[in-house]
Amino acid sequence: MRPHGLLLAILSSVAVASSVKPEVDVDNNALLERRGLIGGLLKDLTLVTSTILPTTISAAIGSLSNIAALQPTSLIDLATNLVEAGLAADKLADVIDFVQGFAGEENSMNNTNEREPESSIYPLAGSEDAPYSIPEAQLRAAIHIPATFRYGDGVQPIVLVPGTGNTGYTSFAGNFIPLLVNSSVADPVWLNIPGYLNGDSQLNAEYVAYAINYISSITNQKIAVGAWSQGGFITQWATKYWPSIRSQITDIVAFSPDYKGTTISNLITNLDVPFPRSYYQQAFNSSFVSALRAGGGDSAYVPTTTVHSGLFDVIVQPQSGTEASAFLRDERGVGVSSHEVQEICSGQPAGGYYGHAGVLYNLITYALLVDALSHEGPGRVERISEDVCEDYLTAGLNLASLKLTENAIVLSAVTLLLEGGPPVTGEPTVRDYAL
Repeated sequence: MRPHGLLLAILSSVAVASSVKPEVDVDNNALLERRGLIGGLLKDLTLVTSTILPTTISAAIGSLSNIAALQPTSLIDLATNLVEAGLAADKLADVIDFVQGFAGEENSMNNTNEREPESSIYPLAGSEDAPYSIPEAQLRAAIHIPATFRYGDGVQPIVLVPGTGNTGYTSFAGNFIPLLVNSSVADPVWLNIPGYLNGDSQLNAEYVAYAINYISSITNQKIAVGAWSQGGFITQWATKYWPSIRSQITDIVAFSPDYKGTTISNLITNLDVPFPRSYYQQAFNSSFVSALRAGGGDSAYVPTTTVHSGLFDVIVQPQSGTEASAFLRDERGVGVSSHEVQEICSGQPAGGYYGHAGVLYNLITYALLVDALSHEGPGRVERISEDVCEDYLTAGLNLASLKLTENAIVLSAVTLLLEGGPPVTGEPTVRDYAL
């Protein structure tokens, strides 16, 4: 599978601090001011280029650790640091051009999927499902089914759900797509959701719910779900409010999910401009998080494995112990396991510095996904080999893979400015079905 443009070049070389207010549209004067601020930021960003190029994995991991120690004051600063350290695209201008110009091929949000499901899944697949507000054609078009997909023939399908500011392709092109395509572990499709997951998370969850029922139906198989960051957040929302999908899923494996939102505010609020809706919804004290966790939503609905980094995730916090945003309860007894990479491999390469995106290329993450998909229930660390602690990256990945994965953080900064939709100064109203 040939990466496009910017991604090929890489291969070759929020929250708010206090209570979250309801959504308020930005008036024209504020909108003009925001456009001016964004224009200035984008102009500055086009000048950012890499100043060093790490040549080894250990050097790259060390550079990532140094960036975290600097405590970036905004998401833009974090993206700038990654590019300057040679850990993503060589030029931020290339990322801006990519977002503005590339919406085809593996990154398409307008895919043609002609196979019809075996039974009706729209407007309702089950009588207790929440109503969709997005047309079926648009929901289906967000599902990218690669030419390699085997439609359930001999290997389990897996739906890959992206993180904020990214598509499924940009989230997983440096990790799970190359690891899983043509493998015996799982057969991937991925979601390229319009707006790069910057829009209302309630709408983003509709794409997840539909994709699960659609892929399960056209393959006549139960599927797995792999979800990064907000992807885990909205997959939990989907399993809560579209209960028909629960029987179609064997496992959810979530990477750096933020089920409790995040307490970190400085990465977003320091930019001093209104923001896309999903950023407000991912605040730890948002109405969305409260609705998600109410009525047992803080427990899994299907077997769920979560993998996260502890103190080194500068996007989502807290991420340690049972207070971790990635931690889910198991009041239904479906099977849940939560894994902090630093606890599993303390003092060893795989237990070192891994940030919000780094979990995607960590050996422990891949080993737990394989374990979860090959056993009943969630992944169990006691079943995986201790050898997973001895290296920095999953076998089959390399320095280019690391850079491609970290570039997802850079993309999230750029799409925050370019693809957020109409800006607001608060979170969307929780839908009636969730009240």
